[in-house]
Amino acid sequence: MDNLNIIGIDKQKAEVLAEKLNKLLANYSVFYMNVRGYHWNIRGEKFFELHQKFEELYNDLILKIDEVAERILTLGHTPYHSYATILNNAIVRPHENVTDGRECVKGILDALKILITSQRELLDLSADANDEGTIALMSDYIREQEKLSWMYSAYLNKQ
Repeated sequence: MDNLNIIGIDKQKAEVLAEKLNKLLANYSVFYMNVRGYHWNIRGEKFFELHQKFEELYNDLILKIDEVAERILTLGHTPYHSYATILNNAIVRPHENVTDGRECVKGILDALKILITSQRELLDLSADANDEGTIALMSDYIREQEKLSWMYSAYLNKQ
């Protein structure tokens, strides 16, 4: 029992999960800032449509950032919370001063691919740790983001 954390997960497995969740948190954080920038800086004929969609997306991302951070805390670890640590651990890179709608959507699709891949890895690790809480969170995120990927891809193909 000494090797189990407060929710009954092996401490070593929880540490690995928390580390991977922190990397996911870093990617979500950079993605969030990118989408805020897309929302603020979008220009052109699709302004109204994309401005609204980007706002919906960043509002969803801020909730996911909080959920991932709280999951890390639940596992008994500390979420990343400094800009330097976030940037050093994120694969998603800042996408600054983008005003073209197609480039914004491409940036979203690139980030979603990184997130989905990371969350699938977390699914495997959390299954091995018998961590149903992380499994449920990652499954929900993957399902939502696969649909978003399809929709944003369809937008790029319509023009």
